[in-house]
Amino acid sequence: MRIVRFSHHESIRFGIVDGTDLVVLAGDPLFAGFDTTGERVPLAEVALLAPVIPRSKVVCVGKNYRDHAAEMGGEAPAAPLLFLKPNTAVIGPGDAIVRPPQSQRTDFEGELAVVIGRVAKNIAASDALDYVFGYTIGNDVTARDLQQADGQWARAKGFDTFCPLGPAIETEFSLDGGARIVTRVDGQVRQDGPISDMVHSVPDIIAYASAAFTLLPGDVILTGTPAGIGPFEAGQSVEVEITGLGTLRNTARIA
Repeated sequence: MRIVRFSHHESIRFGIVDGTDLVVLAGDPLFAGFDTTGERVPLAEVALLAPVIPRSKVVCVGKNYRDHAAEMGGEAPAAPLLFLKPNTAVIGPGDAIVRPPQSQRTDFEGELAVVIGRVAKNIAASDALDYVFGYTIGNDVTARDLQQADGQWARAKGFDTFCPLGPAIETEFSLDGGARIVTRVDGQVRQDGPISDMVHSVPDIIAYASAAFTLLPGDVILTGTPAGIGPFEAGQSVEVEITGLGTLRNTARIA
């Protein structure tokens, strides 16, 4: 099932993708289930929004692909390296990524995003996927020069617009289906790697994170990026495509 959050006639609603139409849901499916209103809206008539706005947090995993850890000048950590983005960083498909004046280098990082569907605390990895609502695409935008200058990542990763998500949440995505992450800048491939190259698996990440803090419905976990990260400039288009999840597109501008 593919779920979107959309704007139509100045109203924000949720829907299930059915061909070229949306079957309109009665409320946020994370909390209200999948009851429908009986309405159908053509996809061509709506503006897609970020499919989820985390009520609490975006949990991110650093250096979770060995080739990316190597290009950053180190090795993949023995345990998941966690950091947080504020929910104010979230934007949707088609929204502008704003390059802040404080940074001279802003990078893309295409990633698989996990949407939590149930309250999760101290759960076992063997049970972790039972707490997943679905999957979407994320871009862990990073002010690389500020990351290096600050010595920690909160500011560099947390600017407004630095967490594009979308275009939809897929509830039936297979982690073992051979999906690849491909990131393009103005149509040129910059990243291309299989999600199977993750050092720490999605279940292990969820279990590890839930041992530190409670995961709430709507929280998002970004699971790391393959090699090939790099800068983009104002006016350029950044696309992150994941097999089975579609393509997330955003264009950059200066503040």
